Amino acid sequence: MTNEYRITFSWDDEVDVWIATSDDVYGLILEHSSLDTLVERVRKAVPELLALDGMQRDDISLNYGMFRKERLAVSG
Repeated sequence: MTNEYRITFSWDDEVDVWIATSDDVYGLILEHSSLDTLVERVRKAVPELLALDGMQRDDISLNYGMFRKERLAVSG
């Protein structure tokens, strides 16, 4: 049985970094300016975080989602 975890990547314009978070993996919040590097960091961190949470998994599937936050100029 595969254990699937959703990871969300978003871009922060203020500090020019990608941010990885997950509602499925407690404690996951990483950032890096390179998306490729961030994905590698996530691949290493998820099994470690799951183990710390007492959920040792041998078969992990990561489902990546991406979105971009945008600021809207609101005229008053």
